Amino acid sequence: MKADPAVQRRLLDLAQVDAELARVTHRRRTLPEIAEIAEAEKVLRAKQDALTTIETTLGDLSRDVKRQETEIDQVRARKERDRVLMQSGSVGAKQLTDLEHELATLERRQSALEDDLLELMERREAVEADVQHARIELDKAQEALSDAARRRDSVLADLESTEAKRTADRKRVETQFPAPLLALYERVRAHKGIGAALLRSRRCGACRIELDRNAFAKVKESAPDEVIQCEECDAIMVRTGESGL
Repeated sequence: MKADPAVQRRLLDLAQVDAELARVTHRRRTLPEIAEIAEAEKVLRAKQDALTTIETTLGDLSRDVKRQETEIDQVRARKERDRVLMQSGSVGAKQLTDLEHELATLERRQSALEDDLLELMERREAVEADVQHARIELDKAQEALSDAARRRDSVLADLESTEAKRTADRKRVETQFPAPLLALYERVRAHKGIGAALLRSRRCGACRIELDRNAFAKVKESAPDEVIQCEECDAIMVRTGESGL
């Protein structure tokens, strides 16, 4: 294939645009914020689970406290009823003795219940503090995730802007090439990643391999308008004053 040397040199502009587009694609795929977000989401789920567990414990304790208070109220009501009955003077000696015995039992029962209630309330107070701490930790985790997402979105917006500009540049540049040359360039780029590169000091700019003596002699003997491809990577080797010819 033949192409004007000046046209071949413009392939370097196209290759530069494609390299920038490839960097945008790679950057988008390997953003550190992506891994950071994944880790932040993992942490957030763990904090949410921890808060749910602690809140469940708090709910259980609150129900236990309420149940204990209800039982204490029932004991107090029973004591008050017995006292009223004892003070009424309408009971016999045996029933009075039974009521006195029951009151003593109720006193001990109330004392035990109140001790248990105090312990429950102390435990609930400690768990309430744990809930507050867990909520603070959850808020921190949510903020860390939001911060990483904001930074990711900012970088992606910049990448999208760069991609749009370079895509427009590519459309303008590619119109400068004859169809066969452009088709060759695109075919090599699709298979090898780089369609064209500068031949600098006997070294292919695509694969970075230095041409051996025979290959270099062949390039040197080729006509200036001959399209030369690297024997190693197939990239079009663009010749300029830097090629060492």
